[in-house]
Amino acid sequence: MEQRISLITLGVDDLARARRFYEEGLGWQPRDAPEGVVFYQLPGIALALFGREDLAEDAHHPVDGRFSGITIAINERSEADVDAVLAQAADAGATILKSAERVFWGGYSGYFADPDGHVWEVALNPQWTINEDGTLTI
Repeated sequence: MEQRISLITLGVDDLARARRFYEEGLGWQPRDAPEGVVFYQLPGIALALFGREDLAEDAHHPVDGRFSGITIAINERSEADVDAVLAQAADAGATILKSAERVFWGGYSGYFADPDGHVWEVALNPQWTINEDGTLTI
């Protein structure tokens, strides 16, 4: 099997609220939005928002309300960029879980939860390269 991720789907409680957060709050533009789902094209990958109950039904896995241990990361080019993304997310209604700080692995990172509780890390890893097109090279 080829090593890649093509799509991350977030189960959301209120699709309209989630869209407002990502589009109005974070400034993301949808690529496609058929009934009940919205897709955002990201560099080399896509993100989908889909009703949480609909996703549970589709996956044949109940919503159990526990943190799954999965986070999604946005890697930035500078500490100032990390701070700016966290501030933008907070202004859009995110909950800041951890303010950005220098971390043991030599980078700088913080965490926020979107309105549906999905945990995002915003980080600068000085050993990694963020390419012109936004893709990551480790």
